[in-house]
Amino acid sequence: MSKHIDQKVAIWLTGNYDEATKNNIRDLQANQPGELEESFYKNLEFGTGGLRGIMGVGTNRINKYTIGMATQGFANYLTKTYPDEKISVSIAHDSRNNARFFAETTAAVFAANGLKVYLFETLRPTPELSFAIRHLGCKAGVVCTASHNPKEYNGYKAYWNDGGQLVPPHDKNVITEVEAIQSVDEVKWTGGEANIELLGSDMDAAYIKMVKSLSVYPEIIEAQKDLKIVYTPIHGTGITMVPQVLEAFGFTNVHIVEEQSTPDGNFPTVAYPNPEESETMSIGLAKAKLLDADILLGTDPDTDRVGVGVKNHKGEWVLMNGNQTAVLAFAYMMEARRAKGIAKANDMVITTIVTTEMINEVAKQNKVSCYNVLTGFKWIAELIKEKEGQENYVIGGEESFGLMIGDQIRDKDAVSAVALLCEMAAYEKNKGRTLFDKMIELYVQYGFYYETLISITKKGMNGQEEIAAMMEGYRQSPPSTINGTKVATLLDYELQKGTNLLTGETWKINLPKSNVLQFITEDGSKISARPSGTEPKIKFYFSVNTKLNDASEFDAQYATLQNKINGIIGDMQLN
Repeated sequence: MSKHIDQKVAIWLTGNYDEATKNNIRDLQANQPGELEESFYKNLEFGTGGLRGIMGVGTNRINKYTIGMATQGFANYLTKTYPDEKISVSIAHDSRNNARFFAETTAAVFAANGLKVYLFETLRPTPELSFAIRHLGCKAGVVCTASHNPKEYNGYKAYWNDGGQLVPPHDKNVITEVEAIQSVDEVKWTGGEANIELLGSDMDAAYIKMVKSLSVYPEIIEAQKDLKIVYTPIHGTGITMVPQVLEAFGFTNVHIVEEQSTPDGNFPTVAYPNPEESETMSIGLAKAKLLDADILLGTDPDTDRVGVGVKNHKGEWVLMNGNQTAVLAFAYMMEARRAKGIAKANDMVITTIVTTEMINEVAKQNKVSCYNVLTGFKWIAELIKEKEGQENYVIGGEESFGLMIGDQIRDKDAVSAVALLCEMAAYEKNKGRTLFDKMIELYVQYGFYYETLISITKKGMNGQEEIAAMMEGYRQSPPSTINGTKVATLLDYELQKGTNLLTGETWKINLPKSNVLQFITEDGSKISARPSGTEPKIKFYFSVNTKLNDASEFDAQYATLQNKINGIIGDMQLN
């Protein structure tokens, strides 16, 4: 082990750390030196979204001390930013192991620094935290969650006064303040208990009222109130809000997946508590089949992502991907608002650069402004703020199973998404159709776009270096052809530069810097490469499209597009 790591370990063994922590370190020294090295070889990075990592002792782990030091840095930034104002913050947490403890630790440190703290009394969905920040006029907020990561992870997401996650300049400034905290002795741990106020049913009621106001066709729900809904919270926070919101909307036939209804940080029925995974949704799918349901919905531990299952055109149960869900939701909000006569001339929608281009086409044909931002809902939130008073935000979303409907929250919200998706299913059922039927209709109308995603994981100390080397290779030597088709355009969001590879023409990309590369071929296929900001992964997004003249052609064209993506993946040697 390096001298550097030995020094850090010595600080933890001799400093103001509790005895249980020191004993854990001694145990690792004796029995798991490799794990000890992983735990201390670097400081857990406070990234632009906050902290996320494996729970355990050490500087590279999520624990009381890394949480406390991060909070002290955040508190220091808030007091510098608002020197003469009363500062309040909201704090929430999900169902993960230790999440309550980390939320209480966060609350205690903020309170000890003289800040007013609103702490949810028990676990709550992340979007309710975003809503609470705005509702209470807080300057900031924190939710202790690792979203959909495996059970050994936890995290700390930092929010600003608009209810969105940190964006420039605050993200970098908070990071600077957090990194300035060099010792646990700089953390104010206790002394502010009187500054902590618990949030409960009153905030829940305000949030439910807001979500209910998003309904476009309450009369359709009344006609289809017995829509058979199966819902799974996947052992997460959704159980605290989703059934209540569905009831408020007027749905009376909701079936909870009991095996996954109890909040449990061990996530005993799934390998990954992520509704993007078909295995995670399998118990819900089985129940939906058994009950002959109309729709299946699943939410992740902090209830910001939603997975959807429906019957396809053959009567088989299938899971929609995130792009399909987004297209359905965007099209519904645009088409329904227009049909209802509540659409505004300045309506806008927002999506991200790796989400399906089909959304842009839907917006174009509905004469609604569509903006493309970097991946992450904080950028959607930031654009809403920029356009406030000029344009009317309707809906935003991205391919990773996230939707944000209306501007009363500023992060993805699976609670409102579940409610609106059920309303959409009711709307189609009222016409004698399913959401899948609607999806095919949209393909005929707007073009048949098909997307898939590959994640390549590179764990350990060398993982990040390997991912960086892959990106640099693509950046320096972009492919000239992919799957036999010329690459026409290279978009480099890190360099903020677009290049026409056929003519040499270049242009500036007017978005913040981000380590993303996109290759667009002559036939309109789009391949995006993006290292994850929260996990040791590099993600490749593939999008292809064709024309669908009639619903009867769906199966044949679907197979064609699948083969095309498989060809791209093979050609890029990513399989």
